[in-house]
This record gives sequence, structure tokens and C-alpha cells, in this order.
Amino acid sequence: SLKALVEAGHEICGVFTQPDKPKNRGHKLAFSPVKEYALSQNLPVYQPLKLRDGTALALVQELHPELIVVAAYGRILPEDILNMPPYGSINVHSSILPKYRGSAPINWAVLNGEKVTGVTIMYMAAELDAGDIIRVAETPIDPDEDAQTLTALLGADALVQTVHDLTAGTATRTPQEHDKHTYAPMLDKSMSPMDFTKPAQQLHNQVRGLIPWPCATMELNGASVKVYRTAGGEETAAAPGAVVEANKKGIAVACGDGKLLRILELQAQGGKRMSAAAYLAGHPIPVCL
Repeated sequence: SLKALVEAGHEICGVFTQPDKPKNRGHKLAFSPVKEYALSQNLPVYQPLKLRDGTALALVQELHPELIVVAAYGRILPEDILNMPPYGSINVHSSILPKYRGSAPINWAVLNGEKVTGVTIMYMAAELDAGDIIRVAETPIDPDEDAQTLTALLGADALVQTVHDLTAGTATRTPQEHDKHTYAPMLDKSMSPMDFTKPAQQLHNQVRGLIPWPCATMELNGASVKVYRTAGGEETAAAPGAVVEANKKGIAVACGDGKLLRILELQAQGGKRMSAAAYLAGHPIPVCL
């Protein structure tokens, strides 16, 4: 979103992003991708630890923005900041509101097997993701697309058009149908373990929806592995959880609906993401005949 605004020629008077966080084993402070890009464009960067102690408000007042744009900031802005700019404050939200309000809308759309998702540009309100809608852009969800690849340029394009409409005075404002809202809560590691008594399609959606974090997991040879890519397979009479095949085509596991789910990419603890065939070269798995 930031890059699209810069490339569209808008003057960015300030970029607010999360404080630097320790990363990897060395726990060195790492810049967010937003900060890295902002610095590469010589844009002023601000990383307030708190938003409600007056510090952030003072910064915004100094900057005198005409419009505030929020995209995946991960923190709730107080109303005194939201109400400051003459054009208001708008948010880029990765769902077709009022469905999937909350922090993980794309993940939940994939987890729930939705066929279509999208981006909503809305005015920000005190209640989470409940503001009036300015623009909606939809996109189909490919049957094998995961939550990470689905987070693409759709929101940036819709945002640039919205900013144009706001300055031209042609932006629309449509209240949400609040009685139809659903929530997309934060993901956590309790969602990772795969239960092979469930249908193969549901497990396929679980793998796709939990990328890049926390990732679906399964047990192989008594050890937990992360599962990154799967494909549906043919019907089977084997018991749920039984490994029916383990070869260069992947690891085929029987599921609760009598169908196979083929594991195509995985990652062992302490290892790298690899194809199932590469994993099997060093970790042979017994097959149920």
C-alpha cells in the first residue's frame, strides 16, 4: 500500500510502523518491511511505543496530514488521531466487509473454504473494522492458493483509486450491514495439528490457511513436521491417518471422508522446507498395505 501511494505521486509526510523487533537466534533488532521501504524512499519514519499517551497524537499534529491511511498496522488508533485529517482516516482491510472483521481475514477465508475474497477500503471507526465502506475489490481464491500468495496487489490498487476519488470528491460512503458481520480472530499454534479423521478438503484448507504462520503440523515417525503444500487424492479404504503411499509423488494419508491427502512439501524440526520426496530420501516411512 505504501509503495503504491509513493509510485502514484502522493506526498507521504510520515510513515508509522511497529517498533523494531528482535529476530532469529541473535535477537538483533530487525526493521519491518514498511520501515525498510520508507527509508529507501527517504520518508520520515515514526515508531511510537504507545498510541494513547499523547506522543503519537503530537507527532500527527506536527505533520498535519490531509489523510491517514492504515494498512495492517496491528494496533487500534485512538479517535483523536482518526478524526484529525480533513479527509479522515481510511483502512485497507483484506476481506469483503462485513464478513471477516479482525486480524486474520484472508487466513480464515481460506480455512473456511471460501471461493472469493477481496479488499475493502473503509473509513475508520471506533469499533473494529466497522466503518463505512468506500470501495470493495473482489478476487477469486484458487483451489490451491495459500493465504500468503493471496495477499497481493489488490489492496494497493484499490487504495490508490480510493485516494483519487477522495481528492476528487467522488468517493462514496456506504454503511455496513452490521447484523451480517463475522470475525476473523488471531491465529495461534493450537490450530496447527492436523486431525486426519476430518475430510481431505478441510485439511487441505487448513494447510493453505495457516501459511506463513503458524503452519499446519502432523506427526511422521514420531516427530512433528510442518506441512506447507498438499493435494487431494483418490478414494481409499484405509483407516484415517494411515500412510498409504510414500514415494516421489508425496506422502498420501487417508482421511476421514475416505479420500487421500497427498503431502507435497514439509519441514522437519530444525530443517529446511523441502519436497516430500526429498524428505523421504533421509526419512523412510512405513506404508500401510
